[in-house]
Amino acid sequence: MTVPEHAPILTIEGLDVTFRRSTVKAVDGFNLTLGRERFGIVGESGSGKSTAGRAIMRLLPKSARIEAKEMRFGGRSLPECSEKEMRSLRGREIALIMQDPRYSLNPVLTVGNQVAEAALLHLGLKGKAGRDKAREMLSHVRIRDVDRVMDLYPHQISGGMGQRVMIAMMLLAKPRLVIADEPTSALDVSVRHEVLKLLDELVRENNSGLILISHDIRMVAAFCERIAVMYKGRIVEMLTSLSDARHPYTKGLIAAMPDPRHPVRRLSTLDRSVLEALS
Repeated sequence: MTVPEHAPILTIEGLDVTFRRSTVKAVDGFNLTLGRERFGIVGESGSGKSTAGRAIMRLLPKSARIEAKEMRFGGRSLPECSEKEMRSLRGREIALIMQDPRYSLNPVLTVGNQVAEAALLHLGLKGKAGRDKAREMLSHVRIRDVDRVMDLYPHQISGGMGQRVMIAMMLLAKPRLVIADEPTSALDVSVRHEVLKLLDELVRENNSGLILISHDIRMVAAFCERIAVMYKGRIVEMLTSLSDARHPYTKGLIAAMPDPRHPVRRLSTLDRSVLEALS
């Protein structure tokens, strides 16, 4: 099905996720209309942000029950897709970048073989054509001495380089939607900005939509055009700027983040009693 250029890439209405033997909703009434933009989801651990991202790709365990009034990617209803159809979407149309390349890359395959495998799966490129595409993508993510790096194993490269390899693999097929789940949390501060800048450049180049999931609200605010703040599975606030924050939870997250421009002796903590009163 042909989708108009300016139509939303992703539309979600009333997404709920629960797990077996639990009545608590891990994701509760999640709504989102996403275009070709950078969209951030922030919240503390357990707020439901990663669960929402995996629900979109239908990568939650069998114990999860996913319900939604609507969840459409382009012209497709994701809940109605078969597993075979979802496999054709994952990687080629929707890419997921995980937070730690040490656990996402196969430890017994070389970097070159893993990127070439992605070229085979998503583009049908075999043999030399796949290796050439792998070499091209690794150069594209600014890895120097590509031929040497292609023969290395994941444990032989740094975390920053490993994340570049992951980005090369995930964006190789030019997916329309990229979901980046804590893509810089396992990296040194010195390389986080560089990796995010690279991701941003490639997403813009491919004219894709990006969902950036993180607990770092200041980093997301500096990178994304819109931000959804999640608490207990719900979106409690949608922002375009941190200065617009009104919800106590959002203000608490901001206050709990260190700010080198305004150093304090002790960082603030969330006032749970206020948040419980609002729940």
